[in-house]
Amino acid sequence: MRMLESKDDETDVEVTWEDQQRINTFSKLNARVGDLEETLERKKEEKDALDDLATELELGDEDELVLYKVGEAFVHIPLPVAQARLQQDQENLEKEISSLRDKIEESEAAMKELKVVLYGKFGKAINLDV
Repeated sequence: MRMLESKDDETDVEVTWEDQQRINTFSKLNARVGDLEETLERKKEEKDALDDLATELELGDEDELVLYKVGEAFVHIPLPVAQARLQQDQENLEKEISSLRDKIEESEAAMKELKVVLYGKFGKAINLDV
């Protein structure tokens, strides 16, 4: 059984090349935001792990050697050196997280502008809600 659409819902709007480019740009930005959000979550988890590690290292003995991960290997280094490296790693990770948040905000702002333009032209004929 087929449902008949009302005449009010039918909108035949021609899609120009520029419109298609806007739609494609919106799609790319949407995919980018998804990827950036996944990366952001991984970085947050990594930051939490480093914060936990910093707490554990505070309880350690000053004369003790600790295993510290450098790349794919673990190296024995003195506790004060490990704490300094850990602090630097935390700062670098915080910068990365901030940068990712900025990129997400920029992409979402661009998507919002494209939504206004595309919904203005196509109305209900296009669905950009994600």
